Amino acid sequence: MKKVVIAIDSFKGCLSSFEAGAAVAAGVRAACPNSEVVVQPVADGGEGMQDVLIAATGGRRIALQAHAPLMELHDTYYGISGDGRTAFVEMASISGLPLVPEHRRNPMLTTTFGTGELICDALERGCRDFVIGIGGSATNDAGLGMLQALGFRFTDREGRTLGEDTALCGGMLAQVCGIDSSAVHPALSESRFRVACDVRNPFCGPDGAAFVFGPQKGADEAMVAELDAGMQHLAKVIQEHTGRDIVSVAGAGAAGGMGGGLLAFFDAELEPGIALLLDVLHFSDLIADADLVLTGEGKADRQTLMGKVPSGILAAAAARQIPVVLLAGSVEDAEMLTAAGFLGVFPITLAPVSLQEAMEPAYAQNNLRRTAMQVCRLLDYNRVGR
Repeated sequence: MKKVVIAIDSFKGCLSSFEAGAAVAAGVRAACPNSEVVVQPVADGGEGMQDVLIAATGGRRIALQAHAPLMELHDTYYGISGDGRTAFVEMASISGLPLVPEHRRNPMLTTTFGTGELICDALERGCRDFVIGIGGSATNDAGLGMLQALGFRFTDREGRTLGEDTALCGGMLAQVCGIDSSAVHPALSESRFRVACDVRNPFCGPDGAAFVFGPQKGADEAMVAELDAGMQHLAKVIQEHTGRDIVSVAGAGAAGGMGGGLLAFFDAELEPGIALLLDVLHFSDLIADADLVLTGEGKADRQTLMGKVPSGILAAAAARQIPVVLLAGSVEDAEMLTAAGFLGVFPITLAPVSLQEAMEPAYAQNNLRRTAMQVCRLLDYNRVGR
């Protein structure tokens, strides 16, 4: 084989995409020492996307302090591409659920204000294109906190400004009756937002943000009902102000309604995370002359085909008629995966071991290296012939 491209997701809690890719590359080079081997780190729009894009564009991290979901200052960072034009923001890095202790989780009180601070900082540095990952949030404020940090003013039925002494949060949704955008950051009007959004939930209702995701953020039944009523109310106010009806838009309910807020106020494009990432990476061009693509993840099963990294890699490679082999820590539904188009699906663990041992980084790296080597030996032999 002349060229092999490796694009493998992180093995959560074990190996980063960079580490997994390096292990697979070692196996490919051992089997095919004369092949060109290209490692492209990838992510599905959640954890790790930001670092992948920083590395791929020759960018840099911007370290700063911003406000976490309960408004404590927190050290965080976002990325800027090498040309200084595009900002890469992971909402979870400042508005994420892990930043709130379990006993304090309450989506009535949490805010996306910190995410707005990151966007504002990037605007001040000259960024006008944004790629934002919105998974893993602790919030259900429909992006009100973010918008507040960017200069939007929200008023109650008496015309009084909401959140003058505090950040807007989920508990204030039903109080919003007016929106004043006269003081928003001027650069927003010339900025483009692409949002990695891997859930298809509407803004509100039984399948919306509050009912589906509220409980995992700390909401009880009463809070869920109040949050959803607030979302229903806010959606009407947003439609009156922007002309956008976001109630039933797929993805508008992502990240506690953040998808809907970005869509309504910034005309954001909500895109599947892996599709967005591969487009930004120009992945189709990267694999144009490849003979084989190797992808993978920690566990491969039917969920793999629902927007996860390997499914996106498979779609991109299939468009160019390039075979794809899937490597995984464990495999279920193998027949379904091969029927979807993977040339082969291989678990990397040879013998029964405990989950703890299987997730030891050195053990997993060696298994990836060995499996990749065996796969490539076989495919190269069949390609060259006896």
